[in-house]
This record gives sequence, structure tokens and C-alpha cells, in this order.
Amino acid sequence: MEELCVPRKSGLVAALVAWALVAAMVAGTIVGRWSDPEHQKFLVLDILVGIVSVAVIPTLIRWPVHGAIALAVLAIFSPAGTPPSTVGTLTVALRRPFRTALLVAIAGTVAHLIQGLWQPIHGLPYLWFAVLDVVVHAALLGWGQGAQARRQLLESLRERARRAEAEQGRRVAEARTLERTKMAREMHDVLAHRLSLLATYAGALEYRPDSSPERLAKAAGVIRTGVHQALEELREVINVLRDEDEYEGRPQPTFDDVRALVDESREAGTTVAYEDHVADPTSLPPATGRTAYRIVQEGLTNARKHAAGRPVTVTLDGRPGDGLRIELTNPASNGTTVTPGSGTGLVGLTERVQLAGGTLDHGQEPGGGFRLEASLPWPA
Repeated sequence: MEELCVPRKSGLVAALVAWALVAAMVAGTIVGRWSDPEHQKFLVLDILVGIVSVAVIPTLIRWPVHGAIALAVLAIFSPAGTPPSTVGTLTVALRRPFRTALLVAIAGTVAHLIQGLWQPIHGLPYLWFAVLDVVVHAALLGWGQGAQARRQLLESLRERARRAEAEQGRRVAEARTLERTKMAREMHDVLAHRLSLLATYAGALEYRPDSSPERLAKAAGVIRTGVHQALEELREVINVLRDEDEYEGRPQPTFDDVRALVDESREAGTTVAYEDHVADPTSLPPATGRTAYRIVQEGLTNARKHAAGRPVTVTLDGRPGDGLRIELTNPASNGTTVTPGSGTGLVGLTERVQLAGGTLDHGQEPGGGFRLEASLPWPA
């Protein structure tokens, strides 16, 4: 509130100072005319016009055009009205469109031409007085319109700067939201994979209660470790969705991590036949390698969910300039479903592959099995 009052107070002080200066100029004009014996007969009129003109000046704040016309009319009767009339013309030029300001300037010019006819200035021919009158009012008009145009330009630039700043802030917020969504999606895939592994181990304990104590203890230890990791990953997902600041997540997987992913599934009891025919994998773009990892991860997760205990075949083939092809197949389910699926994993995976410029195909095989096949671009 205090910050809003400061500009108002400073504007009021400036207006009072300007009004006092105009009043001083009017008083100086009256004193100058009183010292001239030929003009002493107009002293009462000069004083009256000066007082009324100074009193009319505050009306310029609310009614600039009407106030300027009134001051021009007063200037007809006495030079004491010239300073206020000049202020009125300049005020209209500063605040109104060119057409209105031009008409007010013409009114002021005509008023002073009339004043010069019946109260001429000694030693100054009327022609030169008229030229001076026109030049002064033209200068006031140009000054006011130029200042108005400059002010409008500055306001326009400020508005554009504010809009650009707001737009930049919006773009940053959208980019941050998009990045957080991508991170959450990545961690969702990791969490789904981890939970499917836990379900596999838990199923083994349920269907093989006659296992040796050592094997049961080992499986229980794996489940305990997996639960702890799953909780940590779930906490990371929640932090990503909650934190408004930039979140630094875990390192993203690469193509080199695919073999470790397959080994992890094998340790969980899934029989995986892994064939890697990729030539020069070091030249594979990181984004393509990361997408390939997610494809294999989603395929293995779905196989454990919907065809538990069935073998899975993972085949990777490709070379620079020819693209990268990934295929996962598994026989038909034996009727055992470890965990229910949400149906959104393959939808998100399709979107991810399309964003990478590739294609994804999945569906039932004629023999009853399931096939997941993807093709990713690999520039030469």
C-alpha cells in the first residue's frame, strides 16, 4: 500500500509545483503590463483574467479539452491568460489523439491572433507576432504528440516484455511438468518390473512349499530386498510428482544394461533365450538404447504377469543405417496369472517408440503365444 501511495504523492507534488510556476508567470506578466503606462488601463482585466485562468488549470486533469478551450478564450482578453493557455494546449497534445490536439492548437492560435489585434506588443510587428504564434503552437503540438507516441511505445514494449516473461515462465513450467512426467513414467516402468519379479518369487514360495530351507530362506531374502527397493522407487515417483523444483533422478539405463535385465529375470526363475546380433552397439544413440531397454523390460514384465513359468525368447538385431529390431515371444499362458495388468503398459510403450521415430507391433501368435516386435531408427 505504501508503494502505491508514493507515486501518487510524487505526482501531486509535481502538479502543485507546475501550477505554482504558471501562477508565477501570470503574476510576472501582470506586473510587466502594469509597469507599462499604455497597458495600465487593462490592469483590472489582466488581474481578473489571470486569477480565472489559474483557477481553471486544475480542470485540465479531468477535462483537458474543455479546460484548454476555456483557457484559449480567456487568452483573447489579456496576455495574462497566455501561460495557462499554453499549458492547456500542451496538456491536450500530451493526452489526446492528433486530431483533437490539432483542433485545440488551432483554437489557441486563433485566440492569440485576436489578442494581438487589439492588444499589440510594442516593437513587434503583427506579422511576426502571427508567425511566432503559429510556430509556438505547432511546437507545442509536436512536442506533446511526440512525447505521447514515445510513452505509448514504452508502454507497448513493457507490455510485450511482461507477456514475453509470462510466456517464458509458462514454457518453463510446461517443460518442467513434461520432464517430471517423463521421469515418473520411467520410474513407473522400473517399479512395475520390480513388482513382477517379487510376484514371481512369491509364487514360487506358494507353489513349492516343499523346497529346502536354504532355498526358502534365499527366496525370502530376495523378496525382502525387492520390497525395500520397490518402496524406494515408489518414494522416488512420489517425490517427482510432488516436487516443483528440478528433480535429479537415478541414471537412465542404456543398451548395455539389457543383458543385466535378462539375467535378473533368469534369477527370478524365468527361462529366457537371449540372442544378441547387434553390430557395433557402441554407436547406438543413447536415446535409442534407452528405448530398447524399456521395450525388453516391458516384454519381460508382461511375460511374467500373464504367462508365468513359460520361457521367453528375446532377439535383438541391427546395425548402423539399417535400424534396430527387437522381438520378444513367449508361448501361450498356462492359465497362471501372477499379477493383474492395467493395460496401459503397452499403450505407453507404443507412445515411447513412436516418439523415438520407430514402430511397435504386438499381438497373439497363430499358435496361441504372444509376440512383441519393435523397430527403431539407427542412423548410419
